[in-house]
Amino acid sequence: MAKYLDVHPVNPQKRAIDQAVRILQEDGLIAYPTDSCYALGCRLGNKDGIDRIREIRKLDDKHHFTLMCENFAQLGQFVVVDNAVFRAIKASTPGNYTFILPATKEVPRRMMHPKKKTVGARIPDHVVTQALLEAMGEPLLTSTLLLPDEAEPLIDGWEIKERLDHVVDAVIDSGECGTTPTTVVDFSSGEAEIIRYGAGDPTRFE
Repeated sequence: MAKYLDVHPVNPQKRAIDQAVRILQEDGLIAYPTDSCYALGCRLGNKDGIDRIREIRKLDDKHHFTLMCENFAQLGQFVVVDNAVFRAIKASTPGNYTFILPATKEVPRRMMHPKKKTVGARIPDHVVTQALLEAMGEPLLTSTLLLPDEAEPLIDGWEIKERLDHVVDAVIDSGECGTTPTTVVDFSSGEAEIIRYGAGDPTRFE
């Protein structure tokens, strides 16, 4: 049964955030709000967590997982960003964008695209997500909480708790969050290619 954590959207309670971090550090899987919509998240080295996300979402091995990063210093440890790409990403973060970039050796192989050796990365503009990342001290391996055969992501904490009670270990609820997944921009070739139009304004990358 998933633990339900009711977290204040502006001043997240340290106790609740610490509970979520403890669950993550013990290789748990959580559902948590972001600036785009709810996501599933686990610790970076949690192999079982990756498998559980794949099972919940029915994902194949070509799915790009995303590293939810607190800031640029953290993001730079896990993806390769040249100067031109850095400027483009810097101007758009934190915010509703996921960037596909070449992964560094810090990223587990099972997280990468099997052929391209790339991974998604983003820096969220959400108080609760940032509090969680700060307390973790490392990125969250994450994927949008979009269930198979459903067109829209789940956005209500209680509904997520009811529907995923036996497949996640905790649900963080901080009220309304976004309802649209991020705009995904692939920079793996050095040029911007929009592969999903979402919450972030795509015109700066077109």
